[in-house]
Amino acid sequence: MPYIDGFLAAVPKANKEKYLRHSRAAAELFRKWGATRVVENWGDDVPKGTVTDFYRATQAKDDEVIVFSWIEYPDKATRAAIQKRMMEDPEMASVGDMPFDGKRMIFGGFETLFAEE
Repeated sequence: MPYIDGFLAAVPKANKEKYLRHSRAAAELFRKWGATRVVENWGDDVPKGTVTDFYRATQAKDDEVIVFSWIEYPDKATRAAIQKRMMEDPEMASVGDMPFDGKRMIFGGFETLFAEE
């Protein structure tokens, strides 16, 4: 079963094109290194909750949009190899700085229970 890295971030609306360029460049490398799929989603219909929500989770500001993304790998071992390479490969520097506050990004690895397509 695939292994998934999930990401949630608040990105300034004004940085949408920068974010798109940054994420496309990173996706090219992840795919080249063995990821099977990279998905980036720009918030369009993200409701605010009464107890918690994506905005609170990321401490989003009024001028920020929620981005929900994931990277799919064939397995956890491939993910570990890509993460190592991401930290060491000079090609990753060509992607540039993240166009959002990475300290407020939420991320984690997930074992796939099932996937229906």
